[in-house]
Amino acid sequence: MATVPAVHVLRCPRCHHPAPVQALECISCGVAIGFQPARLAMVELTADGAAVGEPWTACSNRGWDCNWLLPTDAEAARCSSCRLTRNRPANDDTLALEKLAEASKAKRRLLIQLAELGLPVEPYHERDGGLAFDLLSSRSGTGPVTTGHADGVITIDLAETLDDHRERLRVQLGEAYRTVLGHFRHEVGHYYQWNLVEQGPRIEECRELFGDERVSYADALDRHYRLGAPDGWEADHISEYATMHPWEDFAETFAHYLHITDTLTTAATGGMVLDAGRLDGLIERDVVPRASYLDVGIDELLDDWHWSSLFFNAINHSMGKGDLYPFRVVEPVAAKLAFVHEVVSETARTTPRPILA
Repeated sequence: MATVPAVHVLRCPRCHHPAPVQALECISCGVAIGFQPARLAMVELTADGAAVGEPWTACSNRGWDCNWLLPTDAEAARCSSCRLTRNRPANDDTLALEKLAEASKAKRRLLIQLAELGLPVEPYHERDGGLAFDLLSSRSGTGPVTTGHADGVITIDLAETLDDHRERLRVQLGEAYRTVLGHFRHEVGHYYQWNLVEQGPRIEECRELFGDERVSYADALDRHYRLGAPDGWEADHISEYATMHPWEDFAETFAHYLHITDTLTTAATGGMVLDAGRLDGLIERDVVPRASYLDVGIDELLDDWHWSSLFFNAINHSMGKGDLYPFRVVEPVAAKLAFVHEVVSETARTTPRPILA
């Protein structure tokens, strides 16, 4: 299977203290570090940004919080993640560039998860229709920016990094959850439906579950924003937005698949176990999250998620916050998640190991 090791618990190469995936320096010993995407590991850097003992160097966007490295003999000065950004704010728009730095952290986390899952990332500069990101701000005076996907290009409005902007839209649209990372995961769901499903042998099966994507998107969009989600949408959709059009149902489901698997992977690499013996008969077996679920069925993944998410929600409540995962995975949604799981697992089995460098 073409998967790679989970990287959610990286370590400082000098003192071996855990290092967050976005870290520029070790929070324990203070040494400068960078993320080496080819082997998904942290390496120590010299004062001039060169990797110690390895032919890698810091991305030219390190000053904007990019901690990825690139080969010293690379033609470009930007890392593989930054090269996927096709359009970005102008160099003199420092406020928008600050928001670009925040959004780029979410983009890099997305790319790492795609590599862990064995999903191919073919850059736009290597083939027509390849993956690209337009990261632009609707608050920069260049006009409105609509978050979306078209022909491999994912557009994100950098204003979504602003808490007040994002929360206002979340409430206005009646959403239970809205994050920049969530936008990236949703839009990349469109990209993979287009690449892995619509152009493959499973399109009819997809239509049976999600609906016929050939129906008018414009009409569906107009209907959704005039009338909202139909009554009883919770019986077979993961969110209200998923009811808008079959494309959106797939993208929402795909995003939730990434939410669930990434959170379980983090729990697994952190060593979390829900001990049945200490839970007074609540569960019949220990819940031991896996770093990867690609070699097991959806039932085990969702069972682990059911109990883990209840625990995560309770942790959030202890901090005075709402549910970490404010959604219910009903049976029709589970069937859709199973389809996504099968597509991802099959892709991981049949494609070469993805490399981020």
